[in-house]
Amino acid sequence: MAKNENEDKKRTAMHAGHEHGNMNMGNQQMMPMGNLKQRLLVSVVLALPILFLAPAMGISLPFQFSFPDSDWVVVVFATILFCYGGWPFFKGACSELKERRPEMMTLITLGISTAYLYSLYAFIRNDLVQSAEHTMDFFWELATLILIMLLGHWIEMSSVMSANSSVHDLAKLLPDKVHQKQGKRTVEVEINDVKRGALILIKAGESIPLDGTILAGSSRVNESLMTGEAREVFRKKGDRVIGGSLNGSGALTVKVNSPANSGFLANVNQLVQSSQMTKSRLQDLADRVSGWLFYAALVVGLIALIVWTGMRGIGTGLERMVTVLVIACPHALGLAIPLVNAKSTAIGAKHGLLIRNRKVISVSSKLNYLLLDKTGTLTAGKFRVNKFASLSSDLDAQAVLAITASLEQDSTHPIAQSVLQFAQAKKVDLLTLTNGQNLPGEGISGTINGHHYQLVNEQAARSQVEVFPAIDTLNNTASYLIEGGTVLGYLLVGDEIKPGAQSLIKQIKKLNITPVMLTGDNREAAQGIAKKLGITEVYTDLMPEDKEKIVAQFQDQVSKVMMVGDGINDAPSLAKADIGVAIGAGTDVAVDSADVVLVNSNPTDIISFLQLAQHTQQKTVQNLWWGAGYNIVALPLAAGLLAPWGIILTPAVGAALMALSTIIVAINAETLKI
Repeated sequence: MAKNENEDKKRTAMHAGHEHGNMNMGNQQMMPMGNLKQRLLVSVVLALPILFLAPAMGISLPFQFSFPDSDWVVVVFATILFCYGGWPFFKGACSELKERRPEMMTLITLGISTAYLYSLYAFIRNDLVQSAEHTMDFFWELATLILIMLLGHWIEMSSVMSANSSVHDLAKLLPDKVHQKQGKRTVEVEINDVKRGALILIKAGESIPLDGTILAGSSRVNESLMTGEAREVFRKKGDRVIGGSLNGSGALTVKVNSPANSGFLANVNQLVQSSQMTKSRLQDLADRVSGWLFYAALVVGLIALIVWTGMRGIGTGLERMVTVLVIACPHALGLAIPLVNAKSTAIGAKHGLLIRNRKVISVSSKLNYLLLDKTGTLTAGKFRVNKFASLSSDLDAQAVLAITASLEQDSTHPIAQSVLQFAQAKKVDLLTLTNGQNLPGEGISGTINGHHYQLVNEQAARSQVEVFPAIDTLNNTASYLIEGGTVLGYLLVGDEIKPGAQSLIKQIKKLNITPVMLTGDNREAAQGIAKKLGITEVYTDLMPEDKEKIVAQFQDQVSKVMMVGDGINDAPSLAKADIGVAIGAGTDVAVDSADVVLVNSNPTDIISFLQLAQHTQQKTVQNLWWGAGYNIVALPLAAGLLAPWGIILTPAVGAALMALSTIIVAINAETLKI
């Protein structure tokens, strides 16, 4: 019992406010999966007497029979079925009409209401009034229509649930209990009770419960279910680990970065569900098409009613009108795009691509420029101090290193960490820092031994210093130690190009997209990296607002721009770009500003995203043609256009064909691959 309660808690945290089993398809919030299945099964039971007793289009089928007063049985069961089985459609139609946007549910309601009311009229004439002329009823068609439409909705929800199942199953990867360190003790606590910043112990062979950073230990970790990478990866001190991955033979001490309700798995789960509610431009088009079909169905249905009534009477006229209204229901159209979105999001999650904004899918094929931050995006962010020196007669090089490291001691920036590690290796003692302050886009400042120092980049240093020293910074990032407008010394820190960065640039160029480097680093260091990567357009010495302005400049050229970055200073430009892509290892601010997150921090995943977006777009267009084009062709057939050649679509056949189109778009969505 306790285990089940833990599973429920974990699932609640993972779903983060989303009700399990509820799906938002188009504009309609559909009922929970279990309720719809129950309604379908009860409707089948209610429909059985009708199917065995009522004639189909006036013809008794071989399995049908009748007895005295059997018509009364049909009327009673048809009325119950109409009210009970048709309730989801009535409710949906009311919502659409309140919004003055009649779409799928309104069409279905119109079709089944017409069939029921006319059949009730036929029963009164035939059985109560006992008119000499027999009036054909549509009870059999009503029953099959309701069953097929309910089945279509059930298939729709089952397909979406199936597309999401691989992601929902990730919740099961999280253990119920976590080994949390409390002082010198290690105690077991519930996973939902672990807060951000807590220290947890992960033993050999255990699942990693939460996202975090390794503080001690190393191990090979299997992250395949989260990232899609088949081979195990080696994780050591300072590396980040993902909740749900499997630890190897080593023990790890991890500092928790995200609790259970906001970690990687929770974010993936939220993205899968929220993708159902985020409309792309094609989804907007699908909604408009549904509206057009409603009015088209009304017009064609009324024309068919008038024409066929004049030719063969009201019975035939109503039959044609009912058929038109059935065949025009945009059931498959309402399913076409949400299914593709669900499958696309699930595939993206498996490949480390979290798509936070579905609208970027349609923009991706129109990209002209790819703007890339340098540090952490094209380079690994694993800095190494290559040189440090004094430019003051009052300080030696060791003192410059000591002051520089002391200024960086509270910073989590990769350069700061590299300086601290270098100083530690040189056995430099850190000095007491007071009034430490981050200078966005520039560096850091603070007071040490009564002296106020700044450690800033070249652009910030040049703005303060009248006589700037000539220093060769080729392929290095320079940080300058300043006091009172005087440069006391400097450090040169080098970075490594990320594996895959060169491949990314080559593939981007093949797609006729121009790569551009944006960096706050100096020109010499940036040009060295750009030359190795094959990037010709480089913007250096940039402040955060400068990057945003450059994005706007490219957009003013009627260009579509993708911006990729990982730092706080990238957040404004990520939000400004047509597509903002955040490196998963970057800051929370950058990730929150982005449309797409690369969980694995691998530059080549940008290509994977573009491929996924392209294939998603193709499948979406295909499903639109199946959902809307099919209806457009079928409307005149339902109206009886081919009647002179003996081809007439009955309401039941029309409903069956619509169900078939639903199945086709579902299968087409399931074939989506990256």
